[in-house]
Amino acid sequence: MSNDPYTPPAVWTWDRESGGRFANINRPIAGATHDAPLPVGRHPFQLYSLGTPNGVKVTILLEELLAAGHAEAEYDAWLIRIGEGDQFGSGFVAANPNSKIPALVDRRSAEPVRVFESGAILVYLAEAFGAFLPPAGPARAECLSWLFWQMGSAPFLGGGFGHFYAYAPEKLAYPIDRYAMETKRQLDVLDRRLAESAFVAGADYTIADMAIWPWYGQLAQGALYGAGDFLAVQDYRNLQRWTEQIAARPAVQRGRMVNRVTGEPSSQLHERHDASDFASRTQDKVIGAHPAPVGGA
Repeated sequence: MSNDPYTPPAVWTWDRESGGRFANINRPIAGATHDAPLPVGRHPFQLYSLGTPNGVKVTILLEELLAAGHAEAEYDAWLIRIGEGDQFGSGFVAANPNSKIPALVDRRSAEPVRVFESGAILVYLAEAFGAFLPPAGPARAECLSWLFWQMGSAPFLGGGFGHFYAYAPEKLAYPIDRYAMETKRQLDVLDRRLAESAFVAGADYTIADMAIWPWYGQLAQGALYGAGDFLAVQDYRNLQRWTEQIAARPAVQRGRMVNRVTGEPSSQLHERHDASDFASRTQDKVIGAHPAPVGGA
């Protein structure tokens, strides 16, 4: 790459790939690139996703709902390999015109309902079952505030820090320093909040925790971008306490496995169609894994 300063043109045009690990799936236009209907299983909810932090939010909630006795939350989870462009298939674009995972289709009634954006899916499911989201008042406001804090903050962690630290074709001090500073500020926000509260939104475990943990909990575990030491994540003691508490939940452990295609084969469940899939998985069922980018919606 050139060391010359970049002067933006008067009108930007797409005349070359941006470079980096995921340049092959980046483009400045929306819409489908090929015809590919989505599969449909037998359960009320059809999830089309990948085990990135945004995908894990939803599978954690679905597994928590089932663990809490909400049998109607049964779901099929279909793998969308975003590195291979599955999100640009016609069926997926119909479920999410933004072509980002996860996408959910609720087939409980004759007219299926699509829900996209991970935060919207969490609210939709929590309201559908009256669980993990306070029904009204200050508690609900606090929960939704932290949920949308995550939705607004994580792009600085993922598309900002994660991209320039781990994925960009060249290491540049300015963007890495800028987004490392912001990421550490966000970690401090959480650490201060968790010094005064058992869970992010208060005394109770909610969808706010389920949204935040896959990003900031896994970062605190050193599981994102290989950046644990660089960001000194162990310094955030209250965040570490909360991270370990959430990670110990069996439903979180199951949700983390669904649609996962990285890590040890025993930690991956590419598709989930029944609760028994967790017990019956074998190494033969997780062949063909590909590196998964951290992204989605």
